[in-house]
Amino acid sequence: MISAIVLTKNEEKNIEACLKTLNWCGEVIVIDDYSTDKTVALAKAGGAKVFSHHLGNDFAAQRNFALRQAQGDWVLFVDADERVTPALRVEIMSYELRVTSYAGFNLKRTDFLGGRWLKHGETANVKLLRLGKMRAGQWQRKVHEFWKIKGDIGELKNPLLHYPHQNLDDFLRHINFYSTLHAEALYEQGVKPGPWRIIVNPLGKFIANWIFKKGFLDGTSGFVMALMMSLHSFLAWSKLYLRWKK
Repeated sequence: MISAIVLTKNEEKNIEACLKTLNWCGEVIVIDDYSTDKTVALAKAGGAKVFSHHLGNDFAAQRNFALRQAQGDWVLFVDADERVTPALRVEIMSYELRVTSYAGFNLKRTDFLGGRWLKHGETANVKLLRLGKMRAGQWQRKVHEFWKIKGDIGELKNPLLHYPHQNLDDFLRHINFYSTLHAEALYEQGVKPGPWRIIVNPLGKFIANWIFKKGFLDGTSGFVMALMMSLHSFLAWSKLYLRWKK
């Protein structure tokens, strides 16, 4: 059996559509960070098991908590703003998961922004370890977390569809929140940047996305994504620098 897991916090705009793409799973679990909107009610109405659990600014801990609630042999992690396509569902179900030698599978992800699918830039080449055996490993790092699994990792062909930040306000709030957590994580790791990183890293991020990874071919949407990735870098390194200055 596959247990699907979704982490939520005020996701009433996304949760129904997300859960509809997971109704083929043997179990669907929502771990909610005490939403103040209709997320929990909508998730329960959609057939999910809902657990309320404080995020505590630690995404790895939240995902590991979710693993302890799941009953399946395999676990599929999906964010509320992601969708499993029929093609991806068929691909997952076509695998003989009970006998496969793989301990997990990387999933590709395609982003939709500004009315178009992004085919270039760093987001066009994202591969995420999201499907794995229940006891194959644990999640690590508080933000930009990763699933450390023991064993061979396969890769699925059909991507997850991702609908992030469908308005600029959400995008900016997201960047501010995640850049703070990223700076804190780097601080805990003992990373101590020089002031030059505040300029060089964001600039390099923009150039890499817009020029070398051909984000310009995605038009205005590609420019916005490149600019926002650069802004995330600027905020993260600035916050880290100022933290050390304190």
